[in-house]
Amino acid sequence: MPLRANDPTRKCWLEVPENSDFPIQNIPFGVFITKDDVVTIGTRIGDYAIDLGALQQMNYFEGIELTDDMFMQDTLNDFISDGKKTWRLVRNRIAELFDATNPKLRDNAKHREVVIFNLEDVEMQLPVLIGDYTDFYSSKEHATNVGKMFRDPENALLPNWLHIPVGYHGRSSTIVPSGIPVHRPHGQTLPPGNDTPIFGPSKLVDFELEMGFITTDSNIMGEPIPVDEAEQHIFGMVLFNDWSARDIQKWEYVPLGPFLAKNFASSMSPWIVTLDALEPFRTEGPEQEPTPLEYLQQEGKHAFDIKLQVALQPEGGNENVICNSNFKYMYWSMSQQLAHHTVNGCRVNSGDLMGSGTISGPTPDSFGSMLELSWGGKQPLTLDDGTERKFINDNDTVIMRGYCQNDNVRIGFGEVSSKLLPAYSKR
Repeated sequence: MPLRANDPTRKCWLEVPENSDFPIQNIPFGVFITKDDVVTIGTRIGDYAIDLGALQQMNYFEGIELTDDMFMQDTLNDFISDGKKTWRLVRNRIAELFDATNPKLRDNAKHREVVIFNLEDVEMQLPVLIGDYTDFYSSKEHATNVGKMFRDPENALLPNWLHIPVGYHGRSSTIVPSGIPVHRPHGQTLPPGNDTPIFGPSKLVDFELEMGFITTDSNIMGEPIPVDEAEQHIFGMVLFNDWSARDIQKWEYVPLGPFLAKNFASSMSPWIVTLDALEPFRTEGPEQEPTPLEYLQQEGKHAFDIKLQVALQPEGGNENVICNSNFKYMYWSMSQQLAHHTVNGCRVNSGDLMGSGTISGPTPDSFGSMLELSWGGKQPLTLDDGTERKFINDNDTVIMRGYCQNDNVRIGFGEVSSKLLPAYSKR
């Protein structure tokens, strides 16, 4: 089925700002509450939120097999379950409806009034009900940096790292949409020089620059997903800040890995950008040496050239860009991650979220965490107000942005932004 929605020459009858992340070629999917307190599934063009539930009620998706209430739900899970054919049909139809040459909706003022909202008049929600969340550890640069800091610098990578996409199962209950603040977590830590742990707020709260992908119903229990079919089961991608408490993590992670250091909060951008929209930005991933085992071997371009940026904004201050990275640096691809995740027969469901793991590049300004940027606190960052940061301070806001761009079009993710509040105390 042709990807007509991706036509780079297509223009929209809605005004789209120059360099917007959301031209008519993007057509992401999200969930929002309208100013009338109606929860609906929608898309975004420029700075407008578009109510797909209203469009469906007025028969604009005629000819596409959809359940009657497909877009009048509070999550995208059912739509994602319908599969890639339906996703493409819907994106193509939306592109046609908002094409500058199509008068059907453009010239119907009554319909436009109930379909199109200014972005500031809606409240974005988590786009999916996340049943399960898995976090990977797939940036070679990040894993090497952490290994140098905490283990033998000459053997920074553990023996398994170059053979499997390392991951762990996270906690979905504390994944929140952009704009929701998070509290500094409490937990056990072992201060330097101590023989016994203490309890209290984490002193080393960090961000992790990640991207996440959302799956559809992929397999039945016991059935692996072949690596060359994995992308058929990936709906799209989001920006993802997987908050971390480094001092809690250091004390607890042996022998079973992260626990309280990770499950207190993760922040996610509200618009899911489909793999179809990202198709023009495929690129080669890093060379993999040694050659992976057969079930992880793939040919072709399975990485995506997504420019990523992190800014830190102190309360009342300016944004300070502290990281510029790129998703293409990831050593293990999404296809390999999903194939490995299911090779043992693990079932994957619609709306499951897979985190990429921290995305670090080859240069110090491309490191995707404060742990690396300040090299464990030994090299503090100086902000434009003269203050220093080794990790994230209370009331700092972390803002992540990402986009793809070629000579024809820019496709972006918007941002995921969240403020770190002081540790929770019951009043």
